[in-house]
Formats: sequence, C-alpha cells, structure tokens
Amino acid sequence: MPESVPTYRPLPRPSPLVASASPGAPPARLSLDHCLAYTLLVPPLIAVPTLALIRLHPIKAIDPVSVSEARIGPGGGLALDRAWALYSADGKWVNGKRTPAVHFIRANYSPDLRSVTLSVPGDRRRIPPRTFAFPDSHEDASEWFSVFFEQQIIVRYSPDGFPDDTIANGPTIVSTSSLHSVCEWFSPSPEGFPGLSLEEARQRFRTTLEIDVHAEAAARGGSLAAFWEDRLFGEDERSVVRFTIGEVAFEGSNPCARCPVPPRDPHTGAVLTGFQKHFSQLREATLPAWSARSRFDHFYKFATNTRVAPSESGKLLRLSDPLVLS
Repeated sequence: MPESVPTYRPLPRPSPLVASASPGAPPARLSLDHCLAYTLLVPPLIAVPTLALIRLHPIKAIDPVSVSEARIGPGGGLALDRAWALYSADGKWVNGKRTPAVHFIRANYSPDLRSVTLSVPGDRRRIPPRTFAFPDSHEDASEWFSVFFEQQIIVRYSPDGFPDDTIANGPTIVSTSSLHSVCEWFSPSPEGFPGLSLEEARQRFRTTLEIDVHAEAAARGGSLAAFWEDRLFGEDERSVVRFTIGEVAFEGSNPCARCPVPPRDPHTGAVLTGFQKHFSQLREATLPAWSARSRFDHFYKFATNTRVAPSESGKLLRLSDPLVLS
C-alpha cells in the first residue's frame, strides 16, 4: 500500500556553508535559498522495505563495489567488507579521517572480487597501476601504498573486517529516501557549489546496506519515508530492535555517529566547510516522530548500526530481500 501523502512546512534557514574547491582557492558560498528542507507533520503508513543496494568497501577508506549478494562474515559484518586496512609505521590507521590523500586512490575489482587494481589517475609522479590478488596479496600491496604515501605502509587483512564500531559491528543500514533528503539539504548554488548527487552521498557516508521499496511498489506510488531506518534502534542503549533481511537476523543498535569523512569530496578530499553544522541542524529539525530523540546526544548521526549473532555467519543477503520487523 502506498504511504499517505505527508504535510510539510519549511524550516528556518540554518547557518551558511562554504565550499572549498582546493587549498588556497577562494571559497564558493553555498546559498541556503537553494536548500530544500521540510518537517514531516503526518507520520506515513509503513511501506515494506527491501534490500536495494549492497556496497562492500573491501579496502577500508577506499572505493566501494556494488554486489548482488553478500554473505555474513565471521565477525558479523559482510564478508570482504573492510577486509584490508592500511596502517602507518606507528600503528595508526591510514584513512580519510587522518590522511586526505587516500581520496585520490582508485580501486577497481574483478567481478569475483578475487583481484583489485589500484591506481592514482592524474598523479604527477605517474605511479603505475598494479593488480593484486584479493584478499591474499595484502603484503605485496603494502609496497604500492608505501610508494604512493611516501612512507612505510602496512596493509593488514582480517576475515572479520575492520569495523569502526567494534560493538555494533554489523552492516550499517540507510534508506534511499534518507540519502535523497541529504542531497536536497546540499543542493546546487549559483556561487558554484554543484550540489550532492545520490551517488556522491553514498560515497560520502559509506554505508553497506541500502533499503527502499521494491521497484513494483515504487511504480505504484509506494515509497519509504526519509529516515525510515531510525525505526531500527530503540529508546536506550540496552534496547534492541530485532528484524530480518531475507534469512539473516539482525539487532538494530544505534544511530551511526559520523566522522570527518562525509564533508570531504570522495575523489579530491576537498572539504565542504560547515557541512557538519548544516547537516546537524537539518537532521534535528527533520527528526521523524518514530526516531528516539534520546539516542541523539548530537545530531551528526546518520544510518543505523547493527549487530549480527555468530549463528548468522555464512548466511546470504540478496538484493530484493525484504526487511521484516520482528
């Protein structure tokens, strides 16, 4: 059944944003006259969500790959997601939070994910692309990364992956509608900010599972409300929301606190100044009635973290699998 038509009201205008194209370049101001933001007044009827996209990030902090199915790995995340992680000689992660240069690296995977080709298009040093067996050749890949970063890099492999949240370490879940809303918050401006496309929003937030209504339901006018995934966590840290996607049982844990990566262009690392403040203001203003406000000590949170029991290891997730609340 299609969701009811909601009623909206315009939001107060939040603080301005500045888009920095590159270091030293003059900033382009993002006009908030072009930012569409609304508050939902009438809760919609619940549409049936299905799995619309599965995105693995086989090398932590580097390009994703979309797949039609994925298994739950031994650690509770998706198998081969964040399977490699880069470390500097002092034992710290090399990622987008600490090292913006990581955004210049491109990773292209074979269809069976058994190899990855690493390259740096446009690099002045003309570092040649190299192809590595994945995930076995992580030690060989260390040499390539060391040349690029001009420091010793150690690439480690873990079948359990390297999740950011070591407690709620299952797949992260977001709805397509939520991503569309964020794109509206950062719409194009006459001053030169190009806006966020849906694909760029995906690359900035790097979630693994995306839900939407089935294509047939969408054709009949059905849709998920923005931030539908906020239904998947409870009122406090001790509460869980149990649900299944296909044959896999999940426990929804908490809204995912975001890091310094989303404000950065996923290909250049250029920072959209004011992104976090602007996002937080609109996230708070558009927080839906079903979202547990008590879980937001701040509003720079997006998508839902999950936990997956060891009993689910090896089970398969497929596109179009329905999400069913227990």
